[in-house]
Amino acid sequence: MVWQLTEAMQQRSLTKTQLATMLKTSRSQVDRLLDPTRDVTLSTLQRAAALVGRKVQIELV
Repeated sequence: MVWQLTEAMQQRSLTKTQLATMLKTSRSQVDRLLDPTRDVTLSTLQRAAALVGRKVQIELV
């Protein structure tokens, strides 16, 4: 998911600072969001995905 979010940010020419402003959070929080070794809440992922024109879909198989 982190890779997809990063790709979507690049497609929209969004910087981490701009995403942080849109999420009403800090740049360091966005760094944590984009760190694949960190746990992130689903609601945070959903908000970030919406800002880059995507949505989160989770499936149990």
